[in-house]
Amino acid sequence: MPEALKDTTKDTGGVKPAEALAEAPAAPADGSLGKPRSLWSDAWHDLRRNPLFLISAVLIVVLLVMATFPGLFTGADPRYADLANHYLQKPNWSHFFKEDWFGYDIQGRSVYARVIYGARASITVALAVTALVTVLGTVVGMLAGYFGGWIDTLLSRITDIFFGVPFILGAMVVLTSFEERHVYVVILALAFLGWTQIARVARGSVLTVKQADYVMAAKALGASTTRILLRHILPNAIAPVIVVATIALGGYISAEATLSFLGIGLAEPTVSWGVDISSGQEQLRNAAFVLIIPSVMVSITVLAFIMLGDAVRNALDPKLR
Repeated sequence: MPEALKDTTKDTGGVKPAEALAEAPAAPADGSLGKPRSLWSDAWHDLRRNPLFLISAVLIVVLLVMATFPGLFTGADPRYADLANHYLQKPNWSHFFKEDWFGYDIQGRSVYARVIYGARASITVALAVTALVTVLGTVVGMLAGYFGGWIDTLLSRITDIFFGVPFILGAMVVLTSFEERHVYVVILALAFLGWTQIARVARGSVLTVKQADYVMAAKALGASTTRILLRHILPNAIAPVIVVATIALGGYISAEATLSFLGIGLAEPTVSWGVDISSGQEQLRNAAFVLIIPSVMVSITVLAFIMLGDAVRNALDPKLR
């Protein structure tokens, strides 16, 4: 027998070839071994392992359920007033999730019930404003970044004009022109002034994406402008816009509360955290809880959306991994 065939375990680390093949890991049956993941699947993979995202997501889900189904958290009427029995009654911490848990305000209304029902107006304003400014800002930014030339110059100058107006001051000027300030009025006023930042982010992202090879190939193949914008540029340029919109959502909740506190935003009989903060400022010395409790809810909500935005930014930005 030839010398090379005498020891078959010489080059396999003491393991016979048949045994080495048996111990080798088998490839997955679905052929997913080595399959590249997309940006979104990779981001979701990172988000699920981020404690910051999990905490903020749980808080936001609870707040959304509270705003959508307030009856699950309290059976009290937030507008029912009982001055005779509940005038500035202090919180009763021995009763959890009861109408007297957070005490009563100057009109004898349950602070707990108003905190639960107040989430609907505040979160509705924030979500609606975020949706409007995201759509408007993305459209303006995409058109300016893709076409360039005089279109870019015109849209950029219009964006600069709106960007130069202080957000809260501009909203105050717009809202004071309305006699009745309903929820939709506040939404339109904030969206009218809040789209500029997203427009700038979208424009910069489109300027980068439109130089990619797949966009050039689509143009060479005769694809229409609409198809290029919607199928090639938008999906690859939307990630920074989503990050900015998520972080800005918490800012819109704060803006609504600020305007309502100043008496320019939402007003009675609308139940809102900002309205309660405005009405509670007069009782800061006698019953500070009337002011502090809705203020804490605003802070928690804003913090939750900011944390969510930071987590999404870290997952979508390869430079931060």
